[in-house]
Amino acid sequence: MLRPTLPIETDRLLLRPFTPDDLDALHDIQSRPEVVRYLYFDVRTVDEVRTSLEARLSQTSLERENDAMVLAVQRKDTGELIGDVVLFWRSEANKRGELGFVFHPDHQGQGFAAEAAREMLRLGFEELGLHRIEGRCDLRNTPSSSLLERLGMRREGVFLENEYVKGEWCDELVLAILAREFH
Repeated sequence: MLRPTLPIETDRLLLRPFTPDDLDALHDIQSRPEVVRYLYFDVRTVDEVRTSLEARLSQTSLERENDAMVLAVQRKDTGELIGDVVLFWRSEANKRGELGFVFHPDHQGQGFAAEAAREMLRLGFEELGLHRIEGRCDLRNTPSSSLLERLGMRREGVFLENEYVKGEWCDELVLAILAREFH
């Protein structure tokens, strides 16, 4: 079980629970075609984002396998919501998790996603006691796979035409890191 004390502070960021006040900023992220290109959902309306946000409000801990902890990523210097990070608890018996992230394009390429994701890896390994954390993305999503590799994850496999997403068969890249490699 993982119930971190929130917010979590890194050098430049706060990882915090989502609030209803995040609706406009979250919509600004999830309504951009370039952001959702490789995600399972398409560009979202305000009402669709509101529904997504309502689910996120309670996803602040990992109580049991298959839970997701989704935290808002806020810049400390400007107070802006710039994205989110998620840690999934995939298997209690096998001590396995999965990392995910989505960031606003205006805040990409500045190390914010790596800073937030590194903290989620730390939580997964040091506080939840995971043995392995994976990252999965569309093979064409080079920025995401590059970030996962910078975090120390290694490419483990490509699943050809593994998922049918947005009207096309997509190849999925799987990367992973073990607890002993993270430390």
